[in-house]
Amino acid sequence: MDVIERLSTIEDLRRLMARYVYNADLQRWEDLASLFTADGTFTPHNVDGSVAARMEGRSQIAESIPANVGPEAVVVHHLFSDEIDVESETSARGVWAMEDLIERPASTGPDGRPRFTSMHGFGHYRPRFAKVDGVWKIAELVLTRVRMDLEY
Repeated sequence: MDVIERLSTIEDLRRLMARYVYNADLQRWEDLASLFTADGTFTPHNVDGSVAARMEGRSQIAESIPANVGPEAVVVHHLFSDEIDVESETSARGVWAMEDLIERPASTGPDGRPRFTSMHGFGHYRPRFAKVDGVWKIAELVLTRVRMDLEY
């Protein structure tokens, strides 16, 4: 892979992650899930490093995220500095610094406990990408957290 192809791939991957946060902010969950490979995974972590959830496959991603966010939420994501390593013509990895904000009405979860009304989080998206039928997709997305401010 020459320099121009590598730079073009890096730009394609930046645009893919931009589409991911755009669809999240507009709560277009099916469109967001379509950015993953058919067997893609999304694993957000808590600040202490524990796994908050693990979603496998597009349908589980499209169903689980809105169930956790809530239908009346306002969602905002920001992506910052990135590092992208193109491993081959069909695989790459990256790290993006991120910030997200969720505002939602007071409610209780399935366990009857109050759910947060405001969450301001900071961390990193760590995607693994695969090129499938000529199109870059997210094969694995891990969200690690360095801070989360919650209000109830």
